[in-house]
Amino acid sequence: MAAPIPSVRKKQEVVPRVDEAAPRLLRIHEVEKTFRNGLAALSDIDLSIGKGEFVSILGPSGCGKSTLLRLIAGLGEPTAGAIEWTGDEGVVSLEHPSLGFVFQEPTLMPWRTVASNVHWPLGLRGLSQRDAAPRVNEALGMVGLENFATAYPRELSGGMKMRVSIARALVVKPKVLLMDEPFAALDEITRTRLNDDLLRLWKQEGWTVIFVTHSVYESVYLSSRVVVMSPRPGRVHSDIAIDAPYPRDENFRTSAAYNEYCREVSGALHGAMAATGDL
Repeated sequence: MAAPIPSVRKKQEVVPRVDEAAPRLLRIHEVEKTFRNGLAALSDIDLSIGKGEFVSILGPSGCGKSTLLRLIAGLGEPTAGAIEWTGDEGVVSLEHPSLGFVFQEPTLMPWRTVASNVHWPLGLRGLSQRDAAPRVNEALGMVGLENFATAYPRELSGGMKMRVSIARALVVKPKVLLMDEPFAALDEITRTRLNDDLLRLWKQEGWTVIFVTHSVYESVYLSSRVVVMSPRPGRVHSDIAIDAPYPRDENFRTSAAYNEYCREVSGALHGAMAATGDL
């Protein structure tokens, strides 16, 4: 007989939490989003994120994960509620700090070289390729592509294209990195390698990372917290701390602690779907 799944904390009303060791960077307060066609994507989202945290947003397809990430990035306005940022001096503002955004697809321009693709956001800011070359080279070095600066996207594997996309986000020297299911289309070996590389860079650079995924296993491996959302209209169903220490590696992936966290997060996800009748 299979071992019973451990009980998961039931949270009908989730109290916004933040890593107590980290000053609060972001507060999402009672945010709702309804599109012009009447589709309610998000409802009553309350969430706090601390500086330097790695927070995964997990939920079924269509629950509003990507919509929430775009609102955080300022690529849309909430229908109700507020998204507030706390600056270095503790001043609360609606203006976000420097952000890097990595989308689900690499979205590289095929007629540009790798270096030119990475330079693109700096070019939009008026920085020439010559002046930007040190920053472009640095970003490519961070993702292990310093020897592919003159290659074109058609010459790269899927994993390498995603590395270029990440380098393009890093070249602006972000304080916050937003990632929308960036590894979902990759094979398991490549995905595992990029997960490890991402954690290494996160610890090295001190970013705050908000990572959207539909993978329980990926969310537990990467995150200091996993926020589980219910189906549309998306709400925060559970906010689960992953208290395993960093750095994480293959030993953590095969540990009993990792397995237990995966069971808890999976149980929370099933609970979120059951609560809305989607399971």
